[in-house]
Amino acid sequence: MSRAVQPRLFVSIDSSAEFCAGVDEAGRGPLAGDVYAAAVILDPSQPIEGLADSKVLTEKRRETLAPLIQQRALAWCVARATVQEIDQLNILQATLLAMQRAVQGLQIAPQLAWVDGNQAPRLACRVQTVVKGDALVPAISAASILAKTARDAELLRLHGEYPVYGFNLHKGYGTALHMARLKEFGPCPAHRRSFAPVRRLLEVS
Repeated sequence: MSRAVQPRLFVSIDSSAEFCAGVDEAGRGPLAGDVYAAAVILDPSQPIEGLADSKVLTEKRRETLAPLIQQRALAWCVARATVQEIDQLNILQATLLAMQRAVQGLQIAPQLAWVDGNQAPRLACRVQTVVKGDALVPAISAASILAKTARDAELLRLHGEYPVYGFNLHKGYGTALHMARLKEFGPCPAHRRSFAPVRRLLEVS
């Protein structure tokens, strides 16, 4: 009896350039906080074991990998677009802006940027978008880890400033707890007013 074989996903990655940067973001979906992006040029002579999409890694594993990436990469940069920029531009354009800033902040100028997803920022170098790139391309995985750990650290800081919302627990995402606290206390300056749940609360207040 034959079994159906699931097709494997093959992605053709352009690696012809000498310096290739992986680029990814963190924080597009939450109702609060800046959106972060990171760019990383890995050093082939210093491989890092365990790189993967930051979303499938535990917080402890991300916190272990982040300093290794910073120590061993040829270059890395974390950047962000603010809540105000998100509200002015929209979340997609703010995300692309954060990615642009991350690549521009690298100490080595890449000739090629691998960008997670299917939307590319405007860069001075060539760009290849890679859907599911954070799980397929180690440099993008590294960027996802740096962006995620930086954003989580910022949400912990915001928790200290606005403890009633529980940012330390949900990192700004629209959980039941977060929505309940939003309704009870109203939005704070860290909330994205262009996002529908926050906007609706402002309209009825």
